[in-house]
Amino acid sequence: MGNFATIRGVSYILAAAPDMVLHNGTTQTTERIVNPESEYLGQIEGHLRSYEDVLAYIPNQVYIGNMSNEQLRETAFPYYDKKAAEAKRQGKFGEIMPQDEFYALMQICDVFDLVKLEAAFAQGAKAKLAAGGLLREEQLAILDKNQESGEDIRRLVEEDHAEGLYNGGALVGAVKRAHDVDVNLSAHVMLENLVAKASSVLALLHLLKHTGIDPASVDYVIDCCEEACGDMNQRGGGNFAKAAAEVAGLTGATGSDVRGFCAGPAHALLDAASLVKAGTFKNVIVTAGGCTAKLGMNGKDHVKKGLPILEDCIGGFAVLIGENDGINPIIRTDVVGRHTVGTGSSPQAVIGALVTDALDKADLKLTDVDIFAPELQNPDITKPAGAGDVPEANYKMIGALGVKRGDLQRAELADFVAKHGLVGWAPTQGHIPSGVPYLGACREDILSKKIRRAMVIGKGSLFLGRMTNLFDGVSFLVEENPGGEAGSETTAGSNAAASGSAAVSETAVRTLIGEAMRDFAKTLLSE
Repeated sequence: MGNFATIRGVSYILAAAPDMVLHNGTTQTTERIVNPESEYLGQIEGHLRSYEDVLAYIPNQVYIGNMSNEQLRETAFPYYDKKAAEAKRQGKFGEIMPQDEFYALMQICDVFDLVKLEAAFAQGAKAKLAAGGLLREEQLAILDKNQESGEDIRRLVEEDHAEGLYNGGALVGAVKRAHDVDVNLSAHVMLENLVAKASSVLALLHLLKHTGIDPASVDYVIDCCEEACGDMNQRGGGNFAKAAAEVAGLTGATGSDVRGFCAGPAHALLDAASLVKAGTFKNVIVTAGGCTAKLGMNGKDHVKKGLPILEDCIGGFAVLIGENDGINPIIRTDVVGRHTVGTGSSPQAVIGALVTDALDKADLKLTDVDIFAPELQNPDITKPAGAGDVPEANYKMIGALGVKRGDLQRAELADFVAKHGLVGWAPTQGHIPSGVPYLGACREDILSKKIRRAMVIGKGSLFLGRMTNLFDGVSFLVEENPGGEAGSETTAGSNAAASGSAAVSETAVRTLIGEAMRDFAKTLLSE
C-alpha cells in the first residue's frame, strides 16, 4: 500500500444570521418580488431565533463539537424545542459567531473597500472580536476607518444600489457594488462572495488555532463552497481559496477552487489527499464558507408548521490534510467510490457505485465499515419540508443493498442503521452536509480506538446547473493508521460473497430495496 495522507485536524464554524435570512435568503427575497404582500413575509420575523436560541440549539452544539452524536440520538425528536444544558459559543472544533461580529469580519476580509459600517456599530463589534483573540491587531484596526453615519449608510442603499446589512432590524452597514454594469460584481453578488470568504476565513483561523500548525507551512488551499467569484468575462474564475488564505495568514500557500454542488467537499478532500500522497505538497487545507442564498430556504414550510426558521446560520469548515505521521487517520485513496457518467440515477445504482462497488475493491463487507457518513442533514429542517430524514433514507438504502449482497440479514437492518449510522445535525448549506460534518468526530473516534474505519460519501445534483441531468458523487474510506513511516499495510475485511449471513429470498430483497428506494428518492432533490 502507498503512503496515504492523513487527517490532521478539522474545524467547524457557524455565524448566526437572522437578519440575513430576511434580506439575503433566496426564498425570502424571491417572495418579496413575486408576492410582496404574502402572509409568509408578514409572519417570518416572529419566527426568527435569538442568538441565545441558536447557541442552545443541540444540533449546533454537536456541529462545533460540544456535544456528541450519541447525545443527539438520545434527544427526543424534534430538536427545535429542546435546549442544550450548557450551550457554549466556543467548541473544540470552532465557534458560533453572532451576526454583528460576522459583519465586522466581512469588512476585515474586504480588500476593495466595498463594506461600509456605521461607525458606532463598527467599534462595538471590534471590541467583541478583539476579545475572541483570533484576529491580529492590524486586522482589527481596519474597523477604525468607518466614519459613516446611519444616514450615510441609508443613502448607499437607497441611492447607490448597495446591499444593506441589518442587525436587529436596524440598518448598520452596506456592501457596495464593485462595478456599475457588471452583474457579476453587483452588490448582491459581492455580499454573497464576501460572506463565503469571511466564513471560510473564520474556519481557517480555528483550524490553525486547534492544530497549532505553522501557517507558513501550509502549501496549498482548496476551496469547495457553492459560490463563484469572477466578472463578466470569467464568471466563475475564482479564487476563493487564495483570497481566504491571504486573510488567514497562510503566506506560503497557493490554491484553487473545486466545485461539485453538494459533492464538492468530497472531491476536494480526494484532491488534497492525492496531492499529499503524491508528494506534490506536504500540507493541504480543504475549506468552504457558507451560502446566504440557502438561509431560510425551507422557511415557508417551517413557518406553516409553527416552527422557528431553522436555517438561520452561515456554516463553514476546514480540514488539514498532511503527510503520513504513523498516527493520524489515513484517507484510503485506493478505495474510492465514483458515480460515473454511465452509472445512472436510480437510488440503487447511485448507492451501489458509491458504496458497495468501492468496498468490493478492498474485499470488505458493509459491516466492516464502522460508520457511514453520507448526507448528514438535520431532520428538524428536512422533515417539515417533505424531504424526510435524509441520513436515515441513505442508511436504509445502504442496508438494503447489504441484505441483497448477503452482508447482513433482513432482520438485522434496523440494528445496522443504528450501529453504522449517524443522526443528522448539519446546517442546510448545500455542500456542507455530505460526510464532512463527521470528519472531526471521526478523527477522534479513530484515534481513541472507538472505531476503526468510516466511509465518507458525497453526493450532488448536477442538474441544478442546467448543463446535465446527471447526479454526481464520490466516496472514500478513512481508517486507523497502521503505524510506521509509510502506513504500509491496511487491514481488509472478509469477502462479502463469502460472508456468513443467511440467504434471503429474492422477493423479500426486492420489497426491501423498493421501500428503501422510495425513501431515498425523496432526498435527492434536497441535496
